[in-house]
Amino acid sequence: MKIAIIGDGGWGTALAVLLSRKKLKVNLWGAFPEYVKKMKRSRKNEKFLPGITIPGSIEIDADLVSAIEGAKVIILAVPSQYMRGVLKNIKKFNTSDSCFLSAAKGLEYQSSMIMSDLIKEELKCRNLAVLSGPNIAYEVARGIPSAAVCASTEKHTAVIIQDILMQKSFRIYTSDDVKGVELAGAFKNIIAIACGISDGLGFGTNTKAALLTRGLAEITRLGTALGGQYKTFSGLSGIGDLITTCMNSRSRNRWFGEELGRGKTPAAVLKKTEMVVEGITTTKIAVKLAKKHKVSLPITNEVYSVLYEQKKPKAALESLMLRAKKNEL
Repeated sequence: MKIAIIGDGGWGTALAVLLSRKKLKVNLWGAFPEYVKKMKRSRKNEKFLPGITIPGSIEIDADLVSAIEGAKVIILAVPSQYMRGVLKNIKKFNTSDSCFLSAAKGLEYQSSMIMSDLIKEELKCRNLAVLSGPNIAYEVARGIPSAAVCASTEKHTAVIIQDILMQKSFRIYTSDDVKGVELAGAFKNIIAIACGISDGLGFGTNTKAALLTRGLAEITRLGTALGGQYKTFSGLSGIGDLITTCMNSRSRNRWFGEELGRGKTPAAVLKKTEMVVEGITTTKIAVKLAKKHKVSLPITNEVYSVLYEQKKPKAALESLMLRAKKNEL
């Protein structure tokens, strides 16, 4: 079976390495030919997944036709803001026999759409699933035991992806709550930025525990208002992904927040990385959706103030602490 992975970022590369262990034919596609040539020579992705060797069995390609031709499963691992453009190129080819898996964690800014809805709109496909969970790409690539959830409205599609991905270092659960799984995976990046800010300010585990707990409450409120199932936010794609992203030093959203907490501006921090920090755009989308659905998001609103209104990080956290008194539940 041939698997095409569209997107040579850290997560796409990690999935390619993971699947190569099952002796599957894996094609990893990258958008920039010169960088693809460099990866083919070195068998390394130093920009997005340093320290990991890409097995020789993985075909690294900059030609989209070559990458997806004959692929039974096409994994979409590009940042959410670039997804539509990639889909418009894919729709030029016949992929009617292919099963699609979205591995992106974000929403499209212009439409506020989750990736599965975007994929359906562009490709008109039914065999579609999404993958999410507490997965740091470097750890998955190294074979460190990890778990994730594959969600699809078509049960057989979820099972197909489960069978393909599951191995001794990567356990896959299935779900039919596509919306909840995607929203949890997207919104958790906002809380990760808040936790990073806390780290940058030198605060401790008390602060982070409070941000995680109240952050989960925010994610759940907004996610269920948008149609996700309540229980999903207590699962791998909810609290599981939230813990990993807020605690791990390799989390780009947490790192971004940490740099803000140390006094750097968002623009200055972004100059230091070529990776996409999904939480920046997601924060703006979440604030817009919260206003529309009348959902309270105090942490998200303060992150927004830091990102877009030049509010000092310490002042933002003080604003959270001095909010009006309330009952926890």
